[in-house]
Order: sequence, then structure tokens, then C-alpha cells
Amino acid sequence: MLSRNHSEVYARRLRAVLIRSVPLLEARGIAVVILAGVVGVMAGILVTAMSQIVQDLHGLLFGVQPGGRLSGMFSLANPMQALIPAIGGILLGLTVIWLRLRKFRTPIDPIEANALYGGRMSLTDTFIIAGQTMISSGFGASVGLEAGYTQVGSGLASRLARIFQLRRNDVRILVGCGAAGAIAAAFDAPLTGAFYGFELVIGIYSVANVAPVMTAAISASLTAEMFGGVPFPLELSGLPALTASQYVPFLLLGLLGGAASIAIMQLVTLIERGFARLSIDASLRPVIGGVIVGLLGLITPQVLSSGHGALHREFAMNYGLAVVASVFVLKLAASAISLGSGFRGGLFFASLFLGALLGKAFAGVMTLVSPATGIDPAVAAVVGMTSLAVGVVGGPLTMTFLALESTRDLTLTGVVLAASIMSAILVRETFGYSFSTWRFHLRGETIRSAHDVGWMRSLTVGSMMRKDIKTIDASTTLATFRMQVPLGSAQRVIAVDPGDHYVGVLIVAELHSDRSDGEMAVRDLAKYQDAVLVPSMNVQAAAETFQRAGAEELAVVEDFTDRIVLGLLTEGHLMRRYAEELDKARRDLSGEG
Repeated sequence: MLSRNHSEVYARRLRAVLIRSVPLLEARGIAVVILAGVVGVMAGILVTAMSQIVQDLHGLLFGVQPGGRLSGMFSLANPMQALIPAIGGILLGLTVIWLRLRKFRTPIDPIEANALYGGRMSLTDTFIIAGQTMISSGFGASVGLEAGYTQVGSGLASRLARIFQLRRNDVRILVGCGAAGAIAAAFDAPLTGAFYGFELVIGIYSVANVAPVMTAAISASLTAEMFGGVPFPLELSGLPALTASQYVPFLLLGLLGGAASIAIMQLVTLIERGFARLSIDASLRPVIGGVIVGLLGLITPQVLSSGHGALHREFAMNYGLAVVASVFVLKLAASAISLGSGFRGGLFFASLFLGALLGKAFAGVMTLVSPATGIDPAVAAVVGMTSLAVGVVGGPLTMTFLALESTRDLTLTGVVLAASIMSAILVRETFGYSFSTWRFHLRGETIRSAHDVGWMRSLTVGSMMRKDIKTIDASTTLATFRMQVPLGSAQRVIAVDPGDHYVGVLIVAELHSDRSDGEMAVRDLAKYQDAVLVPSMNVQAAAETFQRAGAEELAVVEDFTDRIVLGLLTEGHLMRRYAEELDKARRDLSGEG
């Protein structure tokens, strides 16, 4: 095993050799595009391999025929197969125990890496997530593989970027290229993959990002086709022409999709907390979840695994409203229980399937309530699919292009985009998170997108505060204060108790102009007694504290309990440093730095 120093030396030599042999690599922009193409090829190969491994597991464990899909089966061949998700839960539980013994931290996914760590990802995290995702989906848990796909694509892209010692922003772009390539390969949809990278992993669309991201997405899609990847077209034929009057019901469907996505995310959290309250070890929870999912699979295999076969079956068949609604409830329960009990995966494809079911149910209800609207069930399924997925995954353009590339029907694009925007607005204004960022919120992170906010963590109160502060005993009288601190000698003084415990801020000019009795203790005139900062606060948290207190200066204390005074920070200095760092980040993003 090479030491870290040896690895870095090897990486520098490799980069130097490649630059000498390929002069174009000296041009930064061209180098990123070339590396993006390499990343796309790797993502295409890995996505195809992961998908094939899971398909082979389905064939081995559930008897799925070649070319078939587990969720497309009408029933399980043997009732004993309902135990297979529980066996997968046992294997997943063993990995949980192993990770606990090895003291691994929580793996970092592409969005978190780009938001907080400049795109730096661990290959160990990558392999852990990929392996756990394949176990979960391969043994029938109701989760998708997309989280594993994007993890391997982005993880390898991050390592490649660091081998070539790319700048922070270029690393972030290449991580987005890895995710874009993974989604493009999974759905045979380059535009979908590209906008997944833009909207969800890089966090911004710019002209500088187009070439590398599109290169990665196209090369990944072509590679997946070359290696036998299964495309994702939805065969829709004979669709009626959409009229302007039908936009209103579809906009309503978009709002319903957004509301349903919020309910789904809350349900997963509720079930996860329910398992936690049972005081059952985390390694045993997937086993219990697997048993429940297996029982649901006895009712209909459509709830098992990601749901590719079930989605195609839903578009091919014309089920009644009661059947569609029951499958929706069962799939929702299976996905929420799978994730809540600890199976690894995501809601990307589950949200597509659930959205399609929601759309068909909506069309069925509209047929009963208002037959004159003439809502086509297939169109409603596509609109519902994208609307619900926008709320869960985020990225209205990503889902619009998925609908376009999977149906090949340009006439749907307008209504799909309109409904997706309605869903996105509802989720943003009432909830504020996608599924990924909601999970970060539950862990205590404040990430709402992949925008690079990692620099905020280094810009702390401790690094900005002034330590040369003047303090005075809070019991000092006003007359004595005026003698000890003449007007003009200082702008503010910190009042403290014996032991340097914070009492409040004294504004010198105000105390000299105060008409109160000179024997009054200065503690009675101290301001911001309940508002303090601590050194670990980042610039965002400090700015919020200033705003709540309505203060221009606040004391910095050691902690909120003892409140030992360490320094002082003014709002003006805070905002000036914030502006400087923000301007630097923007220059890095635009390539000026």
C-alpha cells in the first residue's frame, strides 16, 4: 500500500507525463472536457455493470427471465421468495456492523461533496454506497439504484480530478459530470443526465459548464448502449392533441404531485423515527423492513425493487382506478419502509412510478367528476410522473427532459414543464427541501442545494473577531464608568461579572449622554444581554444572530453556558469579510481567479 506522500508524488508525475505527451492538456478548459469524456465512459461502464449485477440477482433469487423485470411480474413464483428481502436485510445489517467496527463516518454523496468539500469524495464511501445499493435493490427492497449510480460516477470523477490536481471549481464540475454521465447511462437520456448534473450536483448552469457536462452525458449514454444497457423509452402512441383548456387540470396535477412529494418525504422520516423509537439496533432494522416489504411483495411484485417493469406495465395496461390507487398505496408503503428501516438507495425511480400512478388516478377521478375535460390517462401519467419526481428529486428541467427523451413526444414538453414548475414552486415555498437535502437537514446540516458553501465553514466568528477588547465590571457605577472610560477613548466596552462572564455591551457615547443617576450600575444600561456569538459559528449563523438582535456589535463568548468573554465582532466587519469571500468564490466559479 502506497503512503499518501508516495501517492501524491505519483499523481504529480503522471500529470506531468500526460501534459508533455498531450499538449492540449495545458489548456485548462480543454483538459476538463477531455477528462469529462473519460468520466462519462467510466460512468457508462459502471452503470451498465451495476444494473446487470442486480438483474442477475433478480434472476437467481426470484427466477426473473432474461429481459424481464422483477416489478413487472404478476406474482411471485414461490411464496418463500417473500423472505428474500429479509435476507438482503441481514446482509445489509452485517455491513452496518462491519462499518461500525471500522468506525467509518457517514458516507458523503455528490451533492454534499460539492456543497461543502469542494467536490472531494472518498472512493471508500463510493464502494460502500454502491455495494449497499446493489444488495438492497438486488434482494428486492423497494429502492432505486440511481443513488449508487451517481455515487460511483461522481466518486471516480472526484478521484480523477484530484490526480490531475484540478482547481476546486473544476473538481466540482467533474463531480457533476460523473453524476450526469451516470443518469444519462441509466436512462439513455443525455439531456436528462446533463441537467441532473447542472441542477442538482453542480448547482448552477453556465456556458463554461456546458461542454464538459454534455460531453460526459453523451459519452456515458453511448457507452451504455455499446455495452448492452437497457434504454428507458415509454411507448406512447395515439396521444390526443392538448388544448389550452386542459392546462388548468394539469397544473392542478402538478400541485398535487408537489404535495404528494412532501408527504412522501415526511412519511419516510416518520417511519425512520418509528424504527428508532423501537430501540432496535440499526443492524436489525433492515431485516424487519425486509420482512414487511416481502409480505407486500406477495400482494403484488410491483412494489419490489426500483419499479422499472411496473412502470412500463402501467403505461401498457389500462387498469381501473381502484387498482391504480391500491398499487400506489402499496408502493408508497414499501419504499418508505425500505428507506426508513435502513436499506440503501433512493426515491428517484420510485417517485417516477408513484407519480405515474398518481397521474392515472387523477385522470380517473377527472373522468368521473368532469368528463368534458377529456384528460388522457397516458398524458396524465407522464405529467404526474415528472411532477412528483420534481418534488422528491428536485430539478424541473431534469424531469422535463426525461419526459421528452423517454416519450420522444415534443407536444408533451410544454404541459410537463408547466406542471413541473408548479410542483417545484409549491415544494420550495412550503417545504424547502428535496429528498437529498431533507436528509441532510435531519442530520443537522443546512445544505439546500449543491451551491458551494464550504468556504463559509472556514469563515467563522473565531477567525473574524477582535480580541483586543475593553471590559469593565458590571457593578461599576455610571459616574465611575465615565471617569474610567472618557468619551472618545473607545466606542464600546463589554460589561462582565467576576470571572469574565458576559453581562452586556456598553455603548460609550450612549452612557456619557445618559441622564440617569450617576450611582446606577452600568449593568442596567448594558445592551444585547441575551445575544452572543460563539467562535464556531459560521458567517451565515452569525449574520442571522445580528439580524435577530438588531445589533451592530456582539460579544463572542466561549460557550453559551458559562459565557466567558473572548472577543467582539461588529456586523460591518462580518459583512465586509463575507462580501470579500463571496466575490472570491464567484471569481473562481467564472474562471477569473
